[in-house]
Amino acid sequence: MPANTPPEKQPNAKPQAVATPDQHRTNSAITPVAQNSEGLADGWKWVKLGEACNVLMGQSPPSTSYNTDGIGVPFFQGKAEFTDLHPVVEKWCSSPNKIAEPNDILLSVRAPVGTTNIADQKCCIGRGLAAIRFPNYKYAFYFLRSIEQQLDKKGTGTTFRAISGETIRETLFPLASETEQHAIVSKIEELLSELDKGKQQLETAHQQLKIYRQAVLKWAFEGKLTNENVKEGKLPKGWTIFKFGDITINFDGKRIPLSRDVRATRKGEYRYYGATEVVDHIDDYIFDGVYLLIGEDGANLLTKSRPLAFIAEGKFWVNNHAHVLQAKENLVLKYLLNYFNSINLGQYVTGSAQPKLTQANLNKIPVPIPIIEEQQLIIQEIESRLSVCDKVEETITTSLKQAETLRQSILKKAFEGKLV
Repeated sequence: MPANTPPEKQPNAKPQAVATPDQHRTNSAITPVAQNSEGLADGWKWVKLGEACNVLMGQSPPSTSYNTDGIGVPFFQGKAEFTDLHPVVEKWCSSPNKIAEPNDILLSVRAPVGTTNIADQKCCIGRGLAAIRFPNYKYAFYFLRSIEQQLDKKGTGTTFRAISGETIRETLFPLASETEQHAIVSKIEELLSELDKGKQQLETAHQQLKIYRQAVLKWAFEGKLTNENVKEGKLPKGWTIFKFGDITINFDGKRIPLSRDVRATRKGEYRYYGATEVVDHIDDYIFDGVYLLIGEDGANLLTKSRPLAFIAEGKFWVNNHAHVLQAKENLVLKYLLNYFNSINLGQYVTGSAQPKLTQANLNKIPVPIPIIEEQQLIIQEIESRLSVCDKVEETITTSLKQAETLRQSILKKAFEGKLV
């Protein structure tokens, strides 16, 4: 039998009385599933969660009782209000059906299943949540976090996955003595505190990398990567500012958007581009060559969560969500690519509900241009520095994943009795 596999119920196991989780429980005895269970420390036992804890399934109150004016008690419907530890109040309820108390564990029971928070005040819970009450609430909280993925796998349903109250109550719970519970919680929090400090340092480094990337691009197009003693607000000697429309050839007139239904009947090998990426593959192409594509509409114009400009090569199709351009003589396309991804487009984007960069506004954007040899040198400097950023970012991403793996390892060992 694997070390962490709860054993089958032993019919001869003797019931053992323990303190009731709260005044609502009437059965003060918990029947252990096994004594001295394999995979647990001596003195521990597997019990059903519903016998050790009070499990309260949520129920949605009348919709007429919802409000955002602070009338009644805070109302949580599901995971949407969850943070890392305590949920954020966005709605209140004047006629609650099911109430969770402070320090109850709030368990998401509907898509996604298994996510947890701790109630920090009396609140109403909707049908997307269950409240789990246990004397040492942190012990139960960390245990539920250690089996989050297992709970998620137990979810059923076609429209959205959910877990039933019966499944929650039947879930096996490793019960240690009260003294051990407190020692385990203390050790978990000590280790997770150190882990969180390291994670925070990694996340800070990740943010600093983003700032450095933007700084590299800014310096590049101020001439500071290829010239010494450039005065602030001034361009190096030999640089000229042109309007974007004067240095590029626009091919927007050749674009042909295809509906999703049409694309579904025209599957093929050629890339079909949208505003920032390939959105499909079809059986024909419009463009053949090397082009600069710049997103024409969408929130990404302002958020810049993805690069606004990218280069498309070979045979491809473009819908009407991206401008299609080529550079005129003595201009390197990659120079324009990097420049465009370095600037703030706020003053050139129109519309708030559906931001848009029109061709007319695109053509107005000023571009500082050095001679072609310096353009190529600037590209080399950018790529060299950003490639170092890429490697550092890859290391940070790997370390963050390892931190989450270590977090789960700490919790797993804790509830096998191997942490203290």
